[in-house]
Amino acid sequence: MGKIFYVMGKSASGKDTIYKRLLKRLPQLKKVVLYTTRPIRDGERDGEEYYFTTTEKLEEFRKENRLIEERTYETIYGPWSYFTVDDGQIDLEGENGYLMIGTLESFEKTRSYFGKDRLFPLYVEVDDGDRLLRAIKRERGQKVPKYKELCRRFLADEEDFRDENLLRCGIHRRFCNQELEACLDEIVHAVTEEI
Repeated sequence: MGKIFYVMGKSASGKDTIYKRLLKRLPQLKKVVLYTTRPIRDGERDGEEYYFTTTEKLEEFRKENRLIEERTYETIYGPWSYFTVDDGQIDLEGENGYLMIGTLESFEKTRSYFGKDRLFPLYVEVDDGDRLLRAIKRERGQKVPKYKELCRRFLADEEDFRDENLLRCGIHRRFCNQELEACLDEIVHAVTEEI
């Protein structure tokens, strides 16, 4: 039976980089692409990081009862929705393993949809000061930096990833991303033990 390995962490914890590197180091895991209504960022490609779509398409998926999980954030630019669709990307009846990336909330909802024994959490963390510096550096590289949204996300993460929330979701192991290669090695070892 298949299993979903779920990468998550606070913003600017390096989870996107880790996710991409894990796909290369663990080619036996299939990538699952989530959907979003937020605007595409510089350097992103539709179908790679996300399927960039509309609120109308989200509503269509909702009416068709195809949503695995969804969440909407009230940003300073208006509501941005992120969601996972039952669109044929995941088939846990086979022997395939899957790699997903998301938030603690999306992990919890996806685990509820597929079952606790089917999801394996990969929680990545970084010192908050380093995380903030990384976020600012990334935002400076955008054509139109969105610093207010960066600050909103940073503060929201403090609430979302509280220790009691992590424990409620069964997350007891944390992968420290102060040094990328060491963090990747530790995660690869943990995943290969579970496959």
